[in-house]
Amino acid sequence: MAVPRKKMTKSRIGMRRSGQKMQTVTWIEDKASGELRRPHHVDLKTGMYRGRQVLSAKTDV
Repeated sequence: MAVPRKKMTKSRIGMRRSGQKMQTVTWIEDKASGELRRPHHVDLKTGMYRGRQVLSAKTDV
């Protein structure tokens, strides 16, 4: 059975875990509609992406 040769220090464990934290989600305000949306994603309210109509506009029912 494999056994570690030396004890992992708290510092070494922390360095290994440093890349595992949750990243904050970035939101931008759309220039045309003023709605918040993710960068490089389709605006679901208007259906626009990079100045083109990609989806049909969402209508409130």
